[in-house]
Amino acid sequence: MSRLVHVLLLGGLVALVAPGCTPKYPNCEKDSHCRQGEFCVNKKCQQCRNDKDCEKGQECKSGACQKIPGYCETAADCPNQGACKNNRCVPCTSDADCGAGAKCKSGRCLQPGQCVNDDDCPANHECQNGTCVAPPKPAAAGPCTPEPVYFDFNEFVLTSSATAALQKAAECIKKVSGRTIRLEGHCDPRGTEEYNLALGDRRARAVRKYLRRLGISTKRMRPVSKGKLEATGTGPSSWARDRKVLFVWE
Repeated sequence: MSRLVHVLLLGGLVALVAPGCTPKYPNCEKDSHCRQGEFCVNKKCQQCRNDKDCEKGQECKSGACQKIPGYCETAADCPNQGACKNNRCVPCTSDADCGAGAKCKSGRCLQPGQCVNDDDCPANHECQNGTCVAPPKPAAAGPCTPEPVYFDFNEFVLTSSATAALQKAAECIKKVSGRTIRLEGHCDPRGTEEYNLALGDRRARAVRKYLRRLGISTKRMRPVSKGKLEATGTGPSSWARDRKVLFVWE
């Protein structure tokens, strides 16, 4: 076979084979060159062409379906008890934003039984960790009641004097068998209600953690945050008396 014939045959073979070749992934000419569920856009395989190719709550960005920040369908989908408007979580501005039975307070939708402070609760109930609860019935005092534990400003770390007080508290609690004790975390009046409720909870839990190390069962201790709801201080010296954990027998 002559060299010319060989070249002509080889060229014909390439011409026949070339149309059947596909671009190397993720390059493409059409959707069929991409993986299942992908699309060929601008000669590149990608997850979506537009928002319609994505699931509910997602949007198409740079060819990929991504979760829409703050997407919601109802207020129940919103963190921090926000309202759901046009599928986005936003602070509420009126009770109408929150749905039947809920109330708007400080930009938050409060469902029945939820609260920011005691004023949001029915009579004879109190706000504990964001929920309205009936206060426990007064219980007879035990043979001893631990002294309050105090904290530095904006702190929930136990001081040396606090740990010394908790040593005595543990001795007292061990003397009273079969009783639960409530650990009430309190704050001074500065700061927001939400922040102080969280800080009061950290203080109560710090006390519970230390008492557990001293041999008190966590089942006998119930941490509750009062935040700044019962603060009475009016200045630096009296504010220091507000930053505490109180012990209440149940």
